[in-house]
Amino acid sequence: MKRFVEGVDRGQVTLFPECLGDWIGEDNPVRVIDAFVDELDLAELGFDRVQPEATGRPSYHP
Repeated sequence: MKRFVEGVDRGQVTLFPECLGDWIGEDNPVRVIDAFVDELDLAELGFDRVQPEATGRPSYHP
């Protein structure tokens, strides 16, 4: 049947690698975006619930 993709191991243990970053090349522009977002001070920009709760989990609106 030509409409199906062949050659994929259906018995694989996981769908993705341990770290999705392994699939992203070192020269991919998403690396710059990721570094930029990590450096943003979300509290200063007016975002609520930036600090994690005492349980260690970030708060979110249900």
